[in-house]
Amino acid sequence: MTPPPSTYRLQIRKSFTLDDAAAVVGYLRELGVGAVYLSPILQSTTGSDHGYDTTDPLRIDTDRGGETGWSALLAAATDAGLQVVVDIVPNHLGISAARENPYWWDVLTHGRESAYAAWFDIDWSRPITVPVLGDDAVLSVADGELAYYEHRFPLAPGSWAAGDDPDAVHERQHYRLVHYSQGDAELSYRRFFTVTTLAGVRQEDPAVFEATHRRVASMIAEGVAGLRVDHPDGLVDPGEYQERLARLAPDAWITVEKILEPGERLPDWPVAGTTGYDAMREVNGVFVDLAGEAAATERYRRLTGDGLTSTEHVEQGKRMILDRLLVAEVRRIAGLAPDVADADAAIAEVAIAFGVYRSYLPDGVADLDKALVLAEQRRPELAAALATLSPRLHDPADELARRFQQLSGATMAKGTEDTAFYRYARFIALNEVGANAGEFGIGLDDFHTLQQVRQQRQPLSMTSLSTHDTKRGEDVRARLAVLAELGEEWERFAAAVVARAEGSNAAFAYFLAQTLVGVGAVEDRDRLHAYAEKAMREASQETRWTAVDEEYERGVQALIDLAYDDAALRDGWDRLLALVEEPGWSNALGQKLVQLTMPGVPDVYQGTELWEDSLVDPDNRRPVDFAERRRLLASLTGTPRVDGSGAAKLWVTTTALRLRRDRPELFGSYAPVPVTGSGAQHAIAYDRGGALTVATRLPVGLARAGGWGDTVLGLEGGWTDVLSGHAYDGPVRLADLLASLPVALLVR
Repeated sequence: MTPPPSTYRLQIRKSFTLDDAAAVVGYLRELGVGAVYLSPILQSTTGSDHGYDTTDPLRIDTDRGGETGWSALLAAATDAGLQVVVDIVPNHLGISAARENPYWWDVLTHGRESAYAAWFDIDWSRPITVPVLGDDAVLSVADGELAYYEHRFPLAPGSWAAGDDPDAVHERQHYRLVHYSQGDAELSYRRFFTVTTLAGVRQEDPAVFEATHRRVASMIAEGVAGLRVDHPDGLVDPGEYQERLARLAPDAWITVEKILEPGERLPDWPVAGTTGYDAMREVNGVFVDLAGEAAATERYRRLTGDGLTSTEHVEQGKRMILDRLLVAEVRRIAGLAPDVADADAAIAEVAIAFGVYRSYLPDGVADLDKALVLAEQRRPELAAALATLSPRLHDPADELARRFQQLSGATMAKGTEDTAFYRYARFIALNEVGANAGEFGIGLDDFHTLQQVRQQRQPLSMTSLSTHDTKRGEDVRARLAVLAELGEEWERFAAAVVARAEGSNAAFAYFLAQTLVGVGAVEDRDRLHAYAEKAMREASQETRWTAVDEEYERGVQALIDLAYDDAALRDGWDRLLALVEEPGWSNALGQKLVQLTMPGVPDVYQGTELWEDSLVDPDNRRPVDFAERRRLLASLTGTPRVDGSGAAKLWVTTTALRLRRDRPELFGSYAPVPVTGSGAQHAIAYDRGGALTVATRLPVGLARAGGWGDTVLGLEGGWTDVLSGHAYDGPVRLADLLASLPVALLVR
């Protein structure tokens, strides 16, 4: 396995095809990138802007450029000396347009007799449930198909004749079309999280794995160097899957989208590591002022009235998800224990109590045991059911245990990231995929320890700072980190926003106030309106996707407009933004350099080499102006100023990427570098084996203390800062080293 020195993630879609990707390869080479990292490119549902709803895993998506575009991209990458990494989606296939998925169409046509029946994880004790109908469930037969508005479904051979009543024809099929609201409780097939239009695939069957990975195998033969595996936790046995994939691609650099909770270790799979959310948590955390936690908690509770902890919010979020959305999954598992009274309630309670995404039996038994104990403490009346189910939940061969492991992961993801993190608004810079909202930052010593462990255990794992799934972009989080240092100034604005949120959820208003600071007064306020709609519906309190409270939502949207249009509120917003701007830039440059030079293989998410203000998808998948980036890169002739152009971030990014590409021998170890003096706690400094990173942290506190003063970096021998071009010999004052930029990258 030869990992790339770095990757650059591109979102491939109809508006940015593989041919378009080929056209920017030259820019990526100049930037210093080691590999082009592509979002899913196999055939997906027409109009899909993300590609995670694959409909045919055996061919390249025609809208994304097809085979000719794929060949062009491979040729361009080869000519530029860049590797290619591809995102693959083994857990599920898209079925929203049944005809576009030939395998699902065949299963609907022939039922269990279909040649593809084994592909999908279906409960064959009843017809396949398809939750697609509205309140006016009027069916018709047209062109030999069952029709409901634009939806089309196949008819089993011999199941109909011209003139037959459509409802009677429907009753003869291997599937049942039901009201869309019945899916969460009555679905008969495994799905991705709560998405009924993504049907789970049985990769545990070797024949299914072989059939669905033929195009992946040919990609490897064509020269693909790396694979990113989407959502392995949805699979029955992720470890077994990774072993098969490693045999299929023995020389590939493989990373998995495995979300690790703080302190959790990646199972012993034949992979290079994760896709980097764990690294993101560490980098974000070290730029947050731990000393601000007590004040932040007190302020949040006083202004919002929300006295719950993050742990309590997570419990409530998980409970809501299981009570309302994952009912079908719980029922299917409980059906495997028909003689156990309250089996469904007991299974749900253990899933709620799980502290990590899932176990991988026999790995993770300790997490299961903890969850069983906590479940009984919370629901003592379920003690008998839990005791009866426990041996089965511990048995890796028991279908009940296997399905429970899939359930707990979905419960964690939906209950935490997609619910609790939109409700608990103490400090939303921490409310990120793979993070712990109750962990208010990471101390400097702890950060160094984490990196030494990372160097030892996962030196080839991907590191990330932004992805297509992050709740807010890297520079938004960098700006929000400043708020931990701005107590009174932040409180004035937050209190003003909460006060104007008449009849609204005060905690959500506080959430929104932070969003306004993190993003800034962007010209297109519709972006903020769209984000607020998604955020409040995901929170599922006053309003939700399936039960919209239009009056409440109008009030929230009006609050955004007030921030723009009300003179007093806008003045407070502008004043706070002015305070956040420069320290926000400092944090952004610092976390970028740390992520690019820490142990692991760094990824740059498309466009984030300049300042970025993205929020959750689809906002973070907006088009990237590569022409502007190419122009700006070509214009860099020396250390640029830190200003609104983002040139400084581009300079830091390209310098670090080029050094990692051209001098890989400088990045083989990790050791903290001593910093002494009054500002020692404001500097992150480490040596990777010849490349030495220095970054400023907690810039507001540093400025209030009068700057670096007598702070000294303990260099030994001669070094050159490749960012500034200045040479140093022996110990150097940080006031001198960081005179032009808040970061430095030194080589001997």
